[in-house]
Amino acid sequence: MKHILYIIIFLAGLLNSRRLYPQGTVRLRLPEVVEMAKDQSISARQASTTKETKYWEWLTFLSNYKPQLILNGNLPAFTSSFTQVVQPDGTVQFQPVRYNNSSLTLSLSQSVMQTGGQIYATTQLQRFDDFDRKNTLYNSTPIAIGYQQPLFKFNALKWDRKIEPLKYDESRQTFLESREQIAQKSNEFFFAMLLAQVNLQIAETNLNNTETILKIAEEKFSLGKNTRNEILQLQLELLKSQKSIMKAKRDLEISTLNLKAYIGWKNADKIELIVPERISKLTVLPKKALEEALENRSDAIAFRRQLLEAERAVAKAIGDNGLNATLTATLGFSNRGATIPELYNQPKSQETVQLEFDIPIIDWGRSKSRTKTAEVQKKLTEYSVEQARQNFNQEIYTQVTLFEMLGEQLNLTAQADSIASEKYQIARERYVLGNLSITDLSISFQEKDQAKRDNINALQDYWGTYYKLRTLTLYDFENQRKIEP
Repeated sequence: MKHILYIIIFLAGLLNSRRLYPQGTVRLRLPEVVEMAKDQSISARQASTTKETKYWEWLTFLSNYKPQLILNGNLPAFTSSFTQVVQPDGTVQFQPVRYNNSSLTLSLSQSVMQTGGQIYATTQLQRFDDFDRKNTLYNSTPIAIGYQQPLFKFNALKWDRKIEPLKYDESRQTFLESREQIAQKSNEFFFAMLLAQVNLQIAETNLNNTETILKIAEEKFSLGKNTRNEILQLQLELLKSQKSIMKAKRDLEISTLNLKAYIGWKNADKIELIVPERISKLTVLPKKALEEALENRSDAIAFRRQLLEAERAVAKAIGDNGLNATLTATLGFSNRGATIPELYNQPKSQETVQLEFDIPIIDWGRSKSRTKTAEVQKKLTEYSVEQARQNFNQEIYTQVTLFEMLGEQLNLTAQADSIASEKYQIARERYVLGNLSITDLSISFQEKDQAKRDNINALQDYWGTYYKLRTLTLYDFENQRKIEP
C-alpha cells in the first residue's frame, strides 16, 4: 500500500507539472534574457555596427602615419588643336599642333609627426611626341629626395596623435555601455511580461478560490447561516475575477510579443519567465564603484579628450594667425634624351630650395580675436568638464546608495508578500467557519494580490538599479571583474 501511495503521488506530481509547464514551453531566467538581447537584438547589431565604424576610422587615422606610395600620371595626353604662336615680327599666328605629352610619377612619402613635415622620394618619366614633325623626346627624374617643412604652423599630426587614441578608447567603452543599456532595457521588458504573468496567475487563483468560497457560501445560505447579500458579493467577485483573467491574458500576450521582438526571439515555443531572486552576499562600496567608473567609463575618457581638443583649438588659432611659411628642399637627378636609355646615362644633378610664406600685415584684430575666442572656449570647456565630473561622481554615489536601499526594500516586500498570503489563508478559513465577514475577506484578497505585485515591482527596481550600476561603472560586482566584450 505504501508503494502504491508513492506511485500515485508521483503520477499526480508528474501530471501537475505537465499541466503547469506543458510541452513547447521554454522557461527563461533574467540573465538568459539579457544575454539573448545582447547577442541578437537589433540594438545589439546597431551597437556592433557603430563599433565597427569606429574601428575602421581608427585604421584610417593610423594610416596617416605610415608611408604612402602613389602612382599618378597622364597616359595618354593627346592634343590636336590650333595654338597661338608669336612670330619674330611680333605678329600672332595660329598653328596646328598634334602631340602627346604623357607622364608617370611614382612617389613615396612619409609624414613626420614630431615636426609636421613630410619627407618624400620620387621618380618621374615624361614622353613628348610631336606627330607633325615626327619627333619624340623624353624627360626623366630618375630619383629625387626632398623634405617639406611647415614653419610656425599648426601641427595637426601631433595633436591627432594625442586625441585620436582617446576617441578610439572612448568608442570601445561606449560599445560596452551600449550592451549594458541593452541589459537595462531587457530588464524592463522582462519584468513587464513577468508582472503580466503573475497577474494572470493571481487572477486564475482568485477565480478558483472565489468559485470554492461561493459554493460554500451557497451551502451556508441554504442552511440560513448567511445572507443573500454575501452571495451577491461573491458573485460580483467571481465576475471581477473572470474579467481580470481576460485582461491579464491580453496583457501577457502583448508583453510577450514585446519581449520576443526586443531580444530577437524567433522560436515558436511559448515563454515562461522565472521570478529572479536578489543577488546573495553582494555589497557595493561607493569608493570601489567610483574607482571602476573613472577607469572604465567612456565619460572619464571623454573628459580628457575634451580638454585636449580645447587646447588644440587654441594651438590652431595661434598657429594659423601668425607667420605661415613652408620650406621645401629637393635633391636629385634629371636628364633628357631621344631614347629612354639616354635618360639614365650621366644624369645631371637637380636641386630645389623654396620658401613660401605669408605674413598678415593688417587684419584689423582678426588674428587676436580668433585666439581669444579659442582661449575663452577652452576655459568654458574646463568649467563644463569640472561640472560634469562632479555630476559623474554624484551619480555613482547616488546609484550605489539607491541599490543598497532597494535591496533592503526587497526584503521588506518579500516579507509582506509572505505575511499577506498567510493572512489570506487565515481569513479564508475564518470565513468558512463563519467568523469573518465577506468584506474583510475581500480586503484580505486585495492585500494578498497587491503584496505580490509590490514584490515583483521591487524586484524590477532592484535589478534595474543593478544593471544601471553596471552601466555606470562597466564593472561586474557579482563576479568581481571588469566587463569585457
